[in-house]
Amino acid sequence: MSGDESVEGALVLFSGGQDSTTCLAWALARYERVETVGFDYGQRHRAELDGREALRTGIAALGGWRGTLGPDHLVNIEGGMTAIGETALTGAMEIAMTGTGLPNTFVPGRNLLFFTYAAAIAYRRNLKRLIGGMCETDYSGYPDCRDDTLKAMQLALNLGLERRFVVETPLMWIDKAGTWRLAEALGGERLVSLIVEGTLSCYRGERQLRHDWGYGCGTCPACRLREAGWRRWRERFPDRE
Repeated sequence: MSGDESVEGALVLFSGGQDSTTCLAWALARYERVETVGFDYGQRHRAELDGREALRTGIAALGGWRGTLGPDHLVNIEGGMTAIGETALTGAMEIAMTGTGLPNTFVPGRNLLFFTYAAAIAYRRNLKRLIGGMCETDYSGYPDCRDDTLKAMQLALNLGLERRFVVETPLMWIDKAGTWRLAEALGGERLVSLIVEGTLSCYRGERQLRHDWGYGCGTCPACRLREAGWRRWRERFPDRE
């Protein structure tokens, strides 16, 4: 078992997208020891994972954090996820709504698996807090992003591992404009620039098209949310610069 039990630590579910990068900065501002975990589940936008180490380096270089950035853990669960069935995030299909009322980008049980793996790592690393970028305000209706789901997940993890984990979702009740604003409050324009240049949230993994809000295809649901949030943020705070 690793880690100092006297130092409060956190494990951030860190995909390399806008939300998880903002959450990483949020954790570093609060906790003394912060580690990250990412998941390769055969996602089409795997390019997101490729930028994780540069983002970690960039955030650490900003300085001024309360906490120290510790090791990264990358977990490969591709075989298990693709065996369950393809979605628009794991297979070559067009993004569309389904008869359930959810888009076919929904990967059933994804966040539940992520938190289970994260808790197992945190158990061994003596990290109490599990931090994710899930949100009920600007999202596609995924049931495993909902606050009630994650509260229940915290209870299940605490019972199943006999450890007092705390699941934290700092973006749960703010929209994408608020997420941009939070990033600026945490790390100033340097963090905003790092998120624009280094993160990828595009469901298609498009890393060639550059917009003022970052890289992406510009048409998938994730890109539309990110762009709309950027626009609202700039409109709400026109004198920010």
